[in-house]
Amino acid sequence: MFWNSKSDRKVSKPLTKEVIQQQLQTITLPGSQGDIVSAGMVSDIFIKDGSVMFSLSVAAEKADDMEPVRKQAEDLVKSLDGVEKVMVALTAERAPGSSTGAAKPAPSAAAQRPARPQQGGGPAKLEVKGVKDIVAVYSAKGGVGKSTTAVNLALAMQANGLKVGILDADIYGPSIPRLLGITEKPETYPGTRILKPLKAHGLVAMSIGLLVEEDTPMVWRGPMVVSALTQMLRDVAWDMEGELDVLVVDMPPGTGDIQLTMAQQVPLSGAVIISTPQDLALIDARKGIAMFRKVSIPILGLVENMSYFLCPDCGSKHDIFGHGGAHATASDIDVPFLGEIPLHMEIRERSDDGQPIVAIEPEGEFGTIYRAIATTVAQSLEGAVKAAPKIVIE
Repeated sequence: MFWNSKSDRKVSKPLTKEVIQQQLQTITLPGSQGDIVSAGMVSDIFIKDGSVMFSLSVAAEKADDMEPVRKQAEDLVKSLDGVEKVMVALTAERAPGSSTGAAKPAPSAAAQRPARPQQGGGPAKLEVKGVKDIVAVYSAKGGVGKSTTAVNLALAMQANGLKVGILDADIYGPSIPRLLGITEKPETYPGTRILKPLKAHGLVAMSIGLLVEEDTPMVWRGPMVVSALTQMLRDVAWDMEGELDVLVVDMPPGTGDIQLTMAQQVPLSGAVIISTPQDLALIDARKGIAMFRKVSIPILGLVENMSYFLCPDCGSKHDIFGHGGAHATASDIDVPFLGEIPLHMEIRERSDDGQPIVAIEPEGEFGTIYRAIATTVAQSLEGAVKAAPKIVIE
């Protein structure tokens, strides 16, 4: 999936989808006389400023066997005049009713959390090397401050003594590079496809936003997004500087196929749900919580972001979006309430500048709030049961 790039190339003719397809027609399928284009494997080809992106759709059981074909397609397109970067992803879809193997047995629970019933028949889980726990930070609705909270939660865990990384899984709206002030491009280890994550404020980080230009739209269908996220989990050296205690995943908002597939395939230890106080956001938050429960992912808690506006001049509080709605909702649906984060200009300004508030003032007023939330999340992880989730269709 990851970018292969080249430079100092002269353009001899316009680069079009037709030119790329014509070249891809020279790649034959293993054990067949047909080519990958005629077989309908090539997705819509996206071209922008010398960057080319497309996916190859294959049967799930043949995904590993098709990796050489993916690499051949990537190298071939990279050799074309006018191509500076190439990203080719395998999107594997499984036929209905098929199975990827037996579910892993759940380890015994710690005393803090009762064991969840094991649900057999779930899909095989993705192996993420060098990571103890993976925590999803999620909101069912966009615009509630999920990414800002994810970054500051990761930094708060680090300030509390944990080794932490962060993955920007919000493919359509990656924010982590801006929030952490990262402008460099990641590199691969020589002779491999394994990416070195970048570091900022002590965190190791990876984002699709580090692989494309900031204004490049990701016009991808669900399977390609899932494939990209899978490879960012699997093909990144998260343990570059030692095993991570926690990998925070900034999830895309919503309750669609991408979110469900991620929850089913990624070995999540739990989810932190972000909402604002107003009823419309809380209605969607309930839907997100229900989604995670259906795939047996523990809910680590609900955070009320933008809980109140704290005037920077006089220090008075104003409940712009209402107040206490998330706390009441958490109590009503029996999930932990993690805390309230105010709407304050300093949090916003530091985030826009790539200097998150917890990184700059971990002992300050707002840093203390995030660290208290991080402490509760870490305590919950100690007792979370990593059961193999199974999609429940009602």
